[in-house]
Amino acid sequence: MDKDSVLNLINPNVRALGAYSISGGQNAEIKLNQNENPQDLPQSLKQAILNDFLSQQWNRYPDIFPQNGAARFADFIGLPSEYVLMGNGSNELLYTIFMALLHPKASILIPTPSFSLYGKITQVLGAEIHPVAMNNDLSFNTSAIIDEALEKKPQLIAISTPNNPTSKSISIEEIEEIAQKAPSVVLIDEAYIEFSKQKSAIELIDHYPNVIVLRTFSKAFSLAGLRIGFAMTNPALIHEIVKPKIPFASSHLAETALKHVLKNYSVIEEGIKTILNERERVSGALEKIQSINLFESDANFLIARFPDAQKVFNSLKNEGILVRNVSDYPLMENCLRINIGSYEENQALIHVLNQLV
Repeated sequence: MDKDSVLNLINPNVRALGAYSISGGQNAEIKLNQNENPQDLPQSLKQAILNDFLSQQWNRYPDIFPQNGAARFADFIGLPSEYVLMGNGSNELLYTIFMALLHPKASILIPTPSFSLYGKITQVLGAEIHPVAMNNDLSFNTSAIIDEALEKKPQLIAISTPNNPTSKSISIEEIEEIAQKAPSVVLIDEAYIEFSKQKSAIELIDHYPNVIVLRTFSKAFSLAGLRIGFAMTNPALIHEIVKPKIPFASSHLAETALKHVLKNYSVIEEGIKTILNERERVSGALEKIQSINLFESDANFLIARFPDAQKVFNSLKNEGILVRNVSDYPLMENCLRINIGSYEENQALIHVLNQLV
């Protein structure tokens, strides 16, 4: 069999896709392109995690599904443990939930622009996408979401709030209205909720059996490298979602880190305060640059429109500063996404942008 014959055996939905990539790469002196927390955990806390991990048996599998980690996080947010599913980051749980709900005769509604992985997973599964455009100011068009859901009756509605890449949030009242009216499972991806002025949708789970809430430890919790995420919904839905989930996907190290970080949540709270203060400071500095149109942010990153975003992206990269060019998204022409870094990193960014623009 020749190479072309072998490749023809690949799922055509997969062949039509490109692999996930990050323009500019992942390495730079100042890295503001992946919405990471610029603050690592304190060395003492990392050492406590490692000491605990070293005392464990590495030759034994973790639990099929990490019940201890799920129970710890459930206790932390005030839910019964049977309402929580732990995963290897929220991305793994996205794949799990989408596999449980989507198939070639199914469809999903996605407010657009939104997290690119939603569309990618949907395409692999062969389901149909119903995009609903954001308003021109990048805010959610809730009435349009409801109208489209009532007309198309998708199996799933995926809402990222605060939304990546727009930095805008939808209110809990609007989420509740969607959950009430839509004949769909409503997935609320709260990867950036710790930085938001809005309330979490977790309180809706008891009242609306079609609501699933996602959380991650990759942003506010400074654990992007350990891959920890959670899905929260009613036990009946958890029972079905867990069926396609990869077994043994969460390591002993992830559960150990979770335990210690939740015990030391005050460290995380201080980090969140620092990022929010820096968000306000950086926003104020960029608003003074006349040729930048800055959107109000409810996340740990900013969206800024430039006369020529690619030129600014390239110039920043030449200065050792990586940001994300999101100009290819609908409604986001000439926009850059800039996550909030440390004080020193933000100062360098402000300095270079003042010189460039």
